[in-house]
Amino acid sequence: MDETRRRRGALIGLGNVAVHGHLPGWQARRDCEIVAATDASPAREADCRARLPAARWHDSVESLLAAETLDFVDICTPPSSHATLIEAALARGLHVLCEKPLVGDPEELARLAGLARSAGAVLHTVHNWHHAPLVRATDAVIRAGRIGQVREVSWQTLRTQPAAAAAGLAWRVDPAIAGGGVLTDHGWHVSYVIPRWVGEAPVAVSARLETRRHHRFAVEDTATVRLHFARATADVLLTWAADTRENRVRVTGTAGRIEIEDATLVVTAQGRQERRPCPPPLSDGSQHPDWFTAVADEFLARLDTAGERAASPNLDEAAVCVAIECRARESSRRGGERLALPARPSSPVRAGAAG
Repeated sequence: MDETRRRRGALIGLGNVAVHGHLPGWQARRDCEIVAATDASPAREADCRARLPAARWHDSVESLLAAETLDFVDICTPPSSHATLIEAALARGLHVLCEKPLVGDPEELARLAGLARSAGAVLHTVHNWHHAPLVRATDAVIRAGRIGQVREVSWQTLRTQPAAAAAGLAWRVDPAIAGGGVLTDHGWHVSYVIPRWVGEAPVAVSARLETRRHHRFAVEDTATVRLHFARATADVLLTWAADTRENRVRVTGTAGRIEIEDATLVVTAQGRQERRPCPPPLSDGSQHPDWFTAVADEFLARLDTAGERAASPNLDEAAVCVAIECRARESSRRGGERLALPARPSSPVRAGAAG
């Protein structure tokens, strides 16, 4: 790309994750600019004027796509709208960055990936937890071989309720909009982080979904999931029904283990224990603007490598995430039965490698 040219992007959706997560990341860059924005809520126009005074506000996505000369769009809307918005942007040859969960159906993802290839465009989703300092530090320890081959992972995401959206909790607990509850919201992150640590895609999943506390919700507030790998297992608890907000993680290998305790990484190997402060905790906030910078770096780097667009590790990870959720829900309907996952064409990127 010509270094004097700034790529032109637009924000579709101006909720909390866009305003407090994505926008600070874009505004800190010198290689691109957000020139337009839209949201289904007209009230968000005031936020646009205040935070993006040089950008143009549009009352609809159709108006934005028709009127603007863009390189990319950044979709930060609730999940049910993702597929339609992605397709509309790809139809205009635009590159697309989209919040997770990208889509909820494997066939939908395959269709959109095919549209992106036909358009010569990049479709990329926000796997920002790869860039959390604690996750990166864990990647580095595993990649260095300090705990040997990963054999067991225990992951607990404990929350007292869903993260608040700009309009409260409404869409997060509406299955028609969110697609599901805590499994959809938090399970996506676990489904791309753990396979990278293990170094391979899971081959099967078993799960139980339930409501432990928030009975007014039309979605599950708790998910207990086991991921089965060829050489490892991962036990995952995700809940909005906890009494505290925290994450507990343990990775056990053939030569040692890693534990995440609040904002501290604890590595036990070769008879020694190392405790390393690595703030912030994984439970600190939900927008993570500092993690978004690396996501934007990955996305923009893909735009510069037109000849390599046929291969997308990010979409490979997304395909694993979608498959895990779909089969986990089916497993729960069958009483926790172990169900095989579709074989992937390639293994997940090894820990610490570029996504």
